[in-house]
Amino acid sequence: MRTFLILTLASIGAAAVVSAADDARATYERERAACLSGRSAQDRTTCLREAAAAYQEARRPRGGPALPEDRYADNALLRCQPLSPADRAECERRMRSGTSSGSVTGGGILRELRTVEEAPASPRDAEHQPTPPAPSAASAPQ
Repeated sequence: MRTFLILTLASIGAAAVVSAADDARATYERERAACLSGRSAQDRTTCLREAAAAYQEARRPRGGPALPEDRYADNALLRCQPLSPADRAECERRMRSGTSSGSVTGGGILRELRTVEEAPASPRDAEHQPTPPAPSAASAPQ
């Protein structure tokens, strides 16, 4: 009886995997057909590339229950990689601790990080600062 139960559960799990693979393949075929017929909002090359990438991602084995927020955060940090080292550091800070506004459906998400820095003293500022008195001979160390 126990063997039967294990085999039944294994076959249900295998059926679910096959069903997911079939669904991914069917979705890919529909997207590809839309690309080839011109019913997509993208140019043909981009559309086919995106459909293939989505299909490849759907077929990729999952390592564990990753939350979408974690994947989005990782993806956001990956976008900082092509930048120069100084810009990359600022980009990563902005992704981790900045504020966000907007939406994908609204055209994009704006990320902002405000950094307060002291302005360098200009020569004009030096004119308005009182100059300290010069030390007198009596106060000079002997």
